[in-house]
Amino acid sequence: MRTIPEELKLETDRVLLRPIAMDDFETFAELAQQDEDMWKYFTLNLADKSQLTKWMELAVADRQAGTRRPFTIIDKMTKQIAGSSSLGNISYHDLRAEIGWSWLAKDFRSTGVNFNAKYAMMCYAFDELNFERIEFKTDVLNERAKQGLRKIGAKDEGVLRSHMTMWNNRRRDSIYFSVVKNEWPQLKENIFKEIKGYVSH
Repeated sequence: MRTIPEELKLETDRVLLRPIAMDDFETFAELAQQDEDMWKYFTLNLADKSQLTKWMELAVADRQAGTRRPFTIIDKMTKQIAGSSSLGNISYHDLRAEIGWSWLAKDFRSTGVNFNAKYAMMCYAFDELNFERIEFKTDVLNERAKQGLRKIGAKDEGVLRSHMTMWNNRRRDSIYFSVVKNEWPQLKENIFKEIKGYVSH
């Protein structure tokens, strides 16, 4: 069975997703502090350097355990780090994974960076790993994220009540979305048709 390399990189014409590195810390810290409101729906407040450290250490540990591939997202137009996302909760037996742990600095939102990053991860999961399901979850209160997931063709599946503890000790209800394999060809042809140059290496 094919497994995901630790050093996997994914690209479209617009973005490069490369493995997260501890050397990214200072850039992440700078980006995270530009808009502290963005962490309202995130499990950790990455504007706090101690919580950012914890988040990055967890990402590296998950990568070493083989359960997640955390990426640093590079905007190829500006050559700048834009944020991060992951392909995680990987189950080779069940042929599924979750796209999540995602955030973008404010200057890169609504620019196509997130759209391209999700496309690259979905291409890899469906077309190369031959997975059957990609899932997403977000805070049920996060209307922007829910709208974004519906925009890429993900379908609402339901709410898990009191699902997660947030950094401010709020108990979060999480809403799940998914795309399944037989939906993917039509999404590629319609929703993602403008994206070019996908490659994995």
